[in-house]
Amino acid sequence: MRGLPRLMSSTGVEIWRGGVNTWECDEMGHMNVRFYVTKATEGLVGLAAALGLPNAFAAHAESTLLIREQHIRFLREAHAGAALHMTGGVLAFGEDEARLVQLLWHSESGALAATFQTVVAHVTPRDGRPFPWSARSRALAETLVVDLPEQAAARSVSLDPVISTAGLARADALGLVRIAQGAVSPQDCDIFGRMRAEQFIGRVSDGIPRLVRGFRDTVSEAAAEKPKRVGGAVLEYRLIHLDWPRAGQRLEIRSGLKTADTRTKTMVHWMIDPDTGKAWGTSEAVAITFDLDARKIVPISDAARERLMTQATPGLAL
Repeated sequence: MRGLPRLMSSTGVEIWRGGVNTWECDEMGHMNVRFYVTKATEGLVGLAAALGLPNAFAAHAESTLLIREQHIRFLREAHAGAALHMTGGVLAFGEDEARLVQLLWHSESGALAATFQTVVAHVTPRDGRPFPWSARSRALAETLVVDLPEQAAARSVSLDPVISTAGLARADALGLVRIAQGAVSPQDCDIFGRMRAEQFIGRVSDGIPRLVRGFRDTVSEAAAEKPKRVGGAVLEYRLIHLDWPRAGQRLEIRSGLKTADTRTKTMVHWMIDPDTGKAWGTSEAVAITFDLDARKIVPISDAARERLMTQATPGLAL
């Protein structure tokens, strides 16, 4: 995708506003990751309208935006009752793709809660076939260009292009843990019948205790100040959507530990079709062990890291 002249220095146009419901918060006491993506997807509707596609997500759409991948940084917790809003803009515009930035703000403090770099394709609604942007969308994109804020830049994950090796046979060969399995239901799908974007990260979130409970115990038991209650939180995520399951199709999440340092654990999750063996998508997540009372990171000691690395999967990647 080609870059555009930087015509704006602001954070973009407002594309969503709302807040955090109690039922959107999880056992960690803050908004669950699936609802960050839910709000980003709704914000994408607003950004599409700003690009001259107000009906992009309506049943009668002539074109729509299909998410290819997302990079997310979770910067500050959002608790029940928090007021939030989202702004968005354009980072790069190609023949039929674009890299967009979406910034989720705490409305009362003005602090960033999360950032999203979202790569979208301009496609036909039903079959997802890419085709060029209109001249009007290109002209509007010129007016929406923003600089990427430093807080939205990739920090602990690479955004380089990848050729995924994910698949069922590879997951079995690596011994990746099955942390979730099930099927896509009609309510999990968008108006065009494709699984909604938050389902991937949401299913990982549902199944993650299967993988990380032992990791958290390893970190907390070796900590200089052992916390009374521990949980986890994700700092950064990269999700790549390779294909989109539809209602009735099955999926499973296969996961493993990639590496660990003095603060974080990096895990890779593959969403796989167990019937065909192909990958629906892949993701990489950088997470911390979280002291639920002090609301801070539990550092990873040298001894804990050594133990964690014995459980890492060599060669694990997107």
